[in-house]
Amino acid sequence: MSDAPHIPVLGREAIEHLAPRQGGIYVDATFGVGGYSRAILDVPGTRVIAIDRDRTAISGGAELVARAGGRLTLVEDRFSNLAEVCAAQGIDAVDGVVMDVGVSSMQLDQAGRGFSFRLDGPLDMRMGQTGPTAADVVARASESDLADIIYLFGEERHSRRVARAIVADRQETPFTTTRALADLVGRVVRSKPGDIHPATRTFQALRIFVNEELEELQTALASAEHVLKPGGRLVVVSFHSLEDRIVKNFLSLRAKTGGGSRHLPEVAQTAPSFQLLTRRPVIAGEEEVAHNPRARSAKLRAAERTSAPVHADDEPSSWPKLSDVMRGG
Repeated sequence: MSDAPHIPVLGREAIEHLAPRQGGIYVDATFGVGGYSRAILDVPGTRVIAIDRDRTAISGGAELVARAGGRLTLVEDRFSNLAEVCAAQGIDAVDGVVMDVGVSSMQLDQAGRGFSFRLDGPLDMRMGQTGPTAADVVARASESDLADIIYLFGEERHSRRVARAIVADRQETPFTTTRALADLVGRVVRSKPGDIHPATRTFQALRIFVNEELEELQTALASAEHVLKPGGRLVVVSFHSLEDRIVKNFLSLRAKTGGGSRHLPEVAQTAPSFQLLTRRPVIAGEEEVAHNPRARSAKLRAAERTSAPVHADDEPSSWPKLSDVMRGG
């Protein structure tokens, strides 16, 4: 199965932490162009359930499915539904889950997908083929909602200025292309030589919001906790601080032990459902960053499932919700 055309960022480290073994069942929760799946299938007797919400990725994986001889099942779905996807395949427990969170290089490089401010195309940004586009959000969201989206998901400190300019300009001409929006943000957000492109944070925010990426990640992590066998491993590669914070907090809470102190009575606490394999995130080396600048922001975290019951669901987030914003709620 080797001869992989694409190696994911931190791909070698991800597979080392996943440690696939002969006869094991694994979930590649973000198939993309199949880098993780190929590496797992290189171990004899493994079976992979691979998931991607992008129909282009699904069609692109047809050859690998054929070559895998029944060991690879490729499913078009959101990775938050990984437990349901496994159940539909008659699998209730797996030996490992690996996920590479965020937009893929393949998506960024296709102008027609509308992810990149560097390539002119329709202002779409959807990873799947359903739901509102970024153009829909920019056209319908209120100024306050736009400001919150850009600030919370893009960490853009000029979010209110950007939102105000969008609302003012869209009354004359709707934003339908990536270049039109990037040009507006470039006029509003000043940058110095060497800084990131002024539109970077606004585009990141809209992409995350349109695809509900942070909610998806939270649900996917909880789903992995449900399907992993004792000793099964969870490996997550993320690319910005918002994603990494969610992964870090999820694993830290579920690996937490003890309670109380010598001055206070022992506090009853749920047994840890994970044991951390990475106390600190694994980052890319200089050689990988030189070959692929996107690797600079990548962080890998991994943990091993214990035999303890799953933890209670986390508190729901207070982020703006796509459905609320689109109906003016």
